[in-house]
Amino acid sequence: MFFIRKYCRFLAFPMAVLLMVVSMPLGVAQAALVSTDEVVAKSEIEADRMRIVALIMRQDVQHQLQAEGVDPNEALARVATLSDIEIRQIAARIDSMPAGQGVAEALIGALLIIFIVLLVTDIIGVTDVFPFVKGGRRR
Repeated sequence: MFFIRKYCRFLAFPMAVLLMVVSMPLGVAQAALVSTDEVVAKSEIEADRMRIVALIMRQDVQHQLQAEGVDPNEALARVATLSDIEIRQIAARIDSMPAGQGVAEALIGALLIIFIVLLVTDIIGVTDVFPFVKGGRRR
C-alpha cells in the first residue's frame, strides 16, 4: 500500500497538467455562409478532374502516352497538381475536341467516299463502272 501512495504523487502532477492541456480550447471555429454556386462549382471541378483521370486511365490513352515518352503515372501526378482553372480549361478542350478514329474507320470512310463519287459519275453518265446503274449515257 505504501508503494502505491509513493507513486501517486509522481503521477498526480503530470495528470493534472495533461487534464489542463486537454480541456483548453484549441482554436476558434468560424462559420460563414456558402453560396450554392460555390458548392456546385467545387463539385463540377472535382467531376472534371475525375473525368480527366478516367481518360488517362484508359488503356489506349496510356499506350499513346507511352509512345510519346510520357509515363502515365507522371501524367496522373500532374493532373493532381493542376489548379481549378487549368482543370476547367482542359475539360472544356476535351469536350470540344473531335473523337479520334482508328485505321479501319478511316479506310471504310475513304472507300465509302470513293463509292459515292463513282456512283454519282455513273448516274450522270460520265463513267460506266457499275452495271446496275442506268445512267444518262446512251448506248
